[in-house]
Amino acid sequence: MEKFKTILEKNTTTEIIEKKSRFIANLFYVETPQEAEDKIKQVKKKYYDAKHNCFAYITLNGNEIQKKCSDDGEPSGTAGAPMLEILEKQSIYNVVVIVTRYFGGTLLGTGGLIRAYTKSTQEGIKESMVIEKCLGVMISLTCDYTTSGKIQYLTATEHIPVLDTVYTDNVTFEMIVPVEEVGSVEKKFMEASMGKAVLEKGEETYYAEIDGKISYDL
Repeated sequence: MEKFKTILEKNTTTEIIEKKSRFIANLFYVETPQEAEDKIKQVKKKYYDAKHNCFAYITLNGNEIQKKCSDDGEPSGTAGAPMLEILEKQSIYNVVVIVTRYFGGTLLGTGGLIRAYTKSTQEGIKESMVIEKCLGVMISLTCDYTTSGKIQYLTATEHIPVLDTVYTDNVTFEMIVPVEEVGSVEKKFMEASMGKAVLEKGEETYYAEIDGKISYDL
């Protein structure tokens, strides 16, 4: 998958009240189903006195998507499935959401439960920092000083993240290029340098821009 949304690697906790029932949503960044299951156990242990700890998660590894949800004792289809549907509709991957319910004494009915678990999940996502991760290729380009200005101009106009610039006898740009743009970008670099630039491709990795800075998974 070339692009997907996820949340930053932290725990977000929100709470809503529906007819005196407390719904506490915990969201975590995870990369595997096992990590998601570990977080679910952690939350169930924390809220051991709650009757329901419903959950939903989607993980992405390459192009393999794994997902799971649970109503944890609530009427079938009223909790886990609506929570999973929110993640799918918003295309958010590598996240687990666990919603803990403390019963307030008033039955909410099927529709009320669906709305409550949906709203709780939505509020949790709103309070999380959602980012977009793109699949990129690490590229190292070396050129002379005369050509370096043209390369800098291209990286700016093509919005190519430059991770580092090293000045020695030549200039070396360490960049990350979206995987679908590698071919066209390589061609532009070679045209700008009249074929003199030395370009080396490295590993593929996911990256995101966070507060103006590039974060990547290597």
